Amino acid sequence: MEQRILGRTGRKVSVIGLGTWQLGADWGQVREADALAVLESAVEAGVTLFDTADVYGDGRSEQLIGRFLRSHPDAGVLVATKMGRRVALDPALYSLDNFRAWIDRSRRDLGVERLDLVQLHCPPSPVYSSDAVFDALDTLVEEGRIAAYGVSVETCAEALAAIARPGTASVQIILNPFRLKPLDEVLPAAAQAGVGIIARVPLASGLLTGKYTAETVFAADDHRSFNRHGEAFDQGETFSGIDYPTGIAAAAEFAALAPAGASPAQTALLWILQQPGVTSVIPGARNPEQAHANAQAAALPSLPQATLNAVRELYDRQIRAQVHHRW
Repeated sequence: MEQRILGRTGRKVSVIGLGTWQLGADWGQVREADALAVLESAVEAGVTLFDTADVYGDGRSEQLIGRFLRSHPDAGVLVATKMGRRVALDPALYSLDNFRAWIDRSRRDLGVERLDLVQLHCPPSPVYSSDAVFDALDTLVEEGRIAAYGVSVETCAEALAAIARPGTASVQIILNPFRLKPLDEVLPAAAQAGVGIIARVPLASGLLTGKYTAETVFAADDHRSFNRHGEAFDQGETFSGIDYPTGIAAAAEFAALAPAGASPAQTALLWILQQPGVTSVIPGARNPEQAHANAQAAALPSLPQATLNAVRELYDRQIRAQVHHRW
């Protein structure tokens, strides 16, 4: 699989990584054996970037990744974890002492001495303007607890603030055919600064797979049931902030754009990889077959300009009014 440099980490990662939120059982239950099989399938398909967080299953995702990597010491995987969502979203809590405690917990769960990449996990907006926060992150690099740091953001404004910080290695942001705003300023700014871009929520919580209908029922413990309007955490994370009926209709149109030999999900991933400035995209997978199919998108022919134009037209007509001004 194609490898790209992940910004200021200086390390190469696969253009398609693996998001592991679902392995924490936050998308419905996932058995441990099934979770390990997903990791195995991803690595076999060429994936070298796992994205996780201390809050995914309250550490379960990190622990499973740590167990997998101990049994696959030569996998060559960069693990990007996140911190800051196990406490109240209070800027005062983003301190060096707390960072050390959170990072040490992740080090134990992952079973490593030094974390490859730690990302602030969608912190409150004032955090991005705090010199003390970024000084603390620099200190953690100097102490050897982490190799590099980045941020996971909710808004383009937050992304631009983080990119302006000289120590920021990467920015993780929602980017998919139903969330185009990062193309306007964020991706060009990141490319100019040498900051990596990790595209998350690439399938709009599954909408872009084309598998769901108005009658689809999600499990009660699946965030697609309980957070459609930001009831439990940030609005915009679930279904990319699009109301479900609009998303279903737009997803049907998008599915019709998929070229022969590609699924709608693979088409969405390929679209993301063709955006200048993107380093890697991190779809999740609940089973080995999904992990393998996602990875195979990297081997597909590039989408023609006509398809790229059709995606833009669909976004402008169906989606833009709901999301473009917000994030």
